[in-house]
Amino acid sequence: MKFLAALQVQAKNKGVSTGTKWLTSKGSWVNSFSPVDGRLIGAVRTADKNTYDTVVDTAAKAFAEWRMWPAPRRGEVVRQVGEALRLNKQALGTLVSYEMGKSLQEGLGEVQEMIDICDFAVGLSRQLHGLTMHSERPGHRMYEQYHPLGVVAVISAFNFPVAVWSWNAMLAWVCGNVCVWKPSEKTPLCAVACQQIVAKVFKQNNVPEGVSGLIIGGSEPGVWMSQDARIPLVSATGSTRMGKAVAAAVAARLGKTLLELGGNNAIIITPDADLNIAITAAVFGAAGTAGQRCTTTRRLIIHEKIYNRFKEKLVHAYSQLKIGNPLDEKNHVGPLIDAVAVQQYLDAIAQCKQEGGKFIVEGAVLKGKGYESGCYVRPCIAEAKNSFAIVQHETFAPILYIMKYKTLDEAIALQNGVPQGLSSSIITNNLREAEQFLSHGGSDCGIANVNIGTSGAEIGGAFGGEKETGGGRESGSDAWKVYMRRQTNTINYSTKLPLAQGIRFDL
Repeated sequence: MKFLAALQVQAKNKGVSTGTKWLTSKGSWVNSFSPVDGRLIGAVRTADKNTYDTVVDTAAKAFAEWRMWPAPRRGEVVRQVGEALRLNKQALGTLVSYEMGKSLQEGLGEVQEMIDICDFAVGLSRQLHGLTMHSERPGHRMYEQYHPLGVVAVISAFNFPVAVWSWNAMLAWVCGNVCVWKPSEKTPLCAVACQQIVAKVFKQNNVPEGVSGLIIGGSEPGVWMSQDARIPLVSATGSTRMGKAVAAAVAARLGKTLLELGGNNAIIITPDADLNIAITAAVFGAAGTAGQRCTTTRRLIIHEKIYNRFKEKLVHAYSQLKIGNPLDEKNHVGPLIDAVAVQQYLDAIAQCKQEGGKFIVEGAVLKGKGYESGCYVRPCIAEAKNSFAIVQHETFAPILYIMKYKTLDEAIALQNGVPQGLSSSIITNNLREAEQFLSHGGSDCGIANVNIGTSGAEIGGAFGGEKETGGGRESGSDAWKVYMRRQTNTINYSTKLPLAQGIRFDL
């Protein structure tokens, strides 16, 4: 395939790397089948315990040197990584689309996110600042500074097979950390491609071997990382169930976690909403990436006065969705990742019906020409209650639940009435409604939007959520501090040693 050739991705005997070197593992083979057409793209070796230990040991040794590089010099390396991604954007974006199943536009957009976080990190490399403060003791100065943690483990999910790693790695690198990445075993070739792009840049800049490690495997390497005292921070993206297991294991050794877990995101649509904006936000949010984003719109909370009118618009919009090969830019919706995801989609539909849900757009698994992989499904819509067990649960598929509300207080309560707290939105031209939604008594999510949907986020803002979403923050703002340890410094430049709070200890 041309895009694999362009990336020079040779998967055979690859899957474990210390940076520029690929290790020989006795682990099992992982086959990567495209959900687009069911074809085998390639196979990689998973890590065994010996190669895992080699990667982490090499990373720990590299940290001792890498942390001493001036931050702007580390930033220059990341800048070059961004340039390499620009050169490979088309090929890597195509691979993301083909291996994961998202549309080509979204695949290219994901690589653009990688480029953007490189640009952000380059600027950050000259702004890793602390604070200065006045001491209560004469002749003293106090300040705070930040130091890198060491080895940062990054566990990423299949739905964003490259971007989420880059959000973590680029910031961690400019902060002086080294990274060991365990990508999803469902999208291993995307990880191999990224490793090869980075390795070339690192080799040209004489970056220590071990600054960028790669470990492909199932859940077992994730367990090793969580229990490994050599790794002070584990950043994990995935299901709430997985996050709870990681958090418990890391906490048991008093390590740090950065968790980006499940979402159950809602859009509130008020009588003062611009319905054209609302339709666009709802349809893309619910059907984009075949419902496989953590920020996917799962629920629409619609005011009773406009409920029937908006429902008609929504059904009409869904009738225009084109489902098929995501490499064809005419198609809006690609496949689910695999047969397991398809079954979860079907199970969720069945459970919703059992609980009393009424489907106004029926779901189905699509068959026939162009759908041979068996992973294509129809985005569907159900009238449901927020209290349904299935509505309280995140299903990684294009199933949208809609419901009515009377007052904004009721709508906000519905929005907040789920275990997850990632992304939320209100569509309104009423300033008071918007401000109430954003107030202390409004959305309890980490992301709260007005007149845009729940799906997606900009690099400049911190990304993450509350409650069962995990509480972590990645990407912009001051998310860099997660990858650092804070240190308070006090300097006595006087000839005496006065004690704090006026304590006397005369000898």
